[in-house]
Amino acid sequence: MKDIRSAVLRWDGGWLDAGPIPAAPQECPVAIVIDGMSQAVLMATPHDLRDFALGFALTEGLIASPADVQDYEEAVVEADGFAAREARLWLRPGLAAGLAERRRSMVGPVGCGLCGVDSIAAALPQVVAVASDWTMPPGDVARAVDALIRGQRLRRATPAIHGAAFWDGARAITREDVGRHNALDKLAGALTRDGIDAGQGAIVMSSRLSVDLVQKAARIGAPVLIGASAPTGLALDWADRAGITLIARARDASFDLYTHPRRIAGSRGPDV
Repeated sequence: MKDIRSAVLRWDGGWLDAGPIPAAPQECPVAIVIDGMSQAVLMATPHDLRDFALGFALTEGLIASPADVQDYEEAVVEADGFAAREARLWLRPGLAAGLAERRRSMVGPVGCGLCGVDSIAAALPQVVAVASDWTMPPGDVARAVDALIRGQRLRRATPAIHGAAFWDGARAITREDVGRHNALDKLAGALTRDGIDAGQGAIVMSSRLSVDLVQKAARIGAPVLIGASAPTGLALDWADRAGITLIARARDASFDLYTHPRRIAGSRGPDV
């Protein structure tokens, strides 16, 4: 059953209906396809995709100038019920032969958790459902965020560092990186190495919540995902289908609760 609330449920010392869910920034997988070969799939806002494809081809060295492109089209495709886009370029004769050898295998820029993926099916895999019934009181959200902040040693030296923490109600384990998805991967590795069940706690992120973070949380079985900033629309949809309680804009003593409120003790929601 769909479990995204029609209104934001906000905690600020007590539960408040904070009005309709505000418009969330949109993201979707965008495949850059050149002469019929997918070069990369990146999460992006689905606007100005012709510029995106052209700029990608230029900055990756796949073309030397816009004159190398003979045609362009966009297509909407679907993977497991989610919409995606293909931005298709066709190059002038003589350039296609080098694409297979130069097919993208990149070290991803820090803003993207799907860099190097070259198919939309890989970007939108089957949803992994989280079954954990672990719960937390609303006051623990602020404690979890505070524990993340206190655990970010690198961030005290430079603000350009993201953090991911696991909070089980008593302690936090924190990992840091310039990339938010890298920080979560490090945390997942630490939990696995130490034999800690991610289903018995919450993941806390210093960043906005994009779909790749929700996917990663689902794969390790984390029932609650908390972010300091806003979620994307696709992140909300994925959290809903994966059964993850998604909390965003967690700052000071307040936070916004979007999906599966049953895991936050005392919250009001359709499944409480």
